[in-house]
Amino acid sequence: MSESAVPPPPLPVTWRPRVPRMVAYGFAALVVAGAVIMAIFIAEPFKLPDRIAIVAFGGAVAYVLHLLGRVRVHADEHGVTLVNAVRTHRYSWPEVLEVSMTPGEPWPRVDFSDGSTIGAMGIQGSEKARAAQAVAELTALIHERGEAPERS
Repeated sequence: MSESAVPPPPLPVTWRPRVPRMVAYGFAALVVAGAVIMAIFIAEPFKLPDRIAIVAFGGAVAYVLHLLGRVRVHADEHGVTLVNAVRTHRYSWPEVLEVSMTPGEPWPRVDFSDGSTIGAMGIQGSEKARAAQAVAELTALIHERGEAPERS
């Protein structure tokens, strides 16, 4: 699919990975349930503080999985928000120059006018067709709203 053939989507729009998100939250639920079950049925030498620590550790693992499951790219009238695992970045449209994704990359890179480049984890390269569509739509939005140079 050619990037120029894709019209910009109506705003606001959010791109999120499907499969990685289901895997992250599925494993988070499994880890918490396993920790609670283990805390309930663990052998007698383990006391209440040990059981609480087991559940707390399961909760900490679930929180890390949540950080991986919450990733997204959100575009609205004012700009783009990249929510990655640890940090959230907000840029206005004129600051966004280009989005590019080479085959085999885990997620696209977004280039900004200040010279920085940030990975957009909310578009996962493992979802090949969806990732290509999302990159094409984001590129169309950048060309429509930003100061990106027109490609011939």
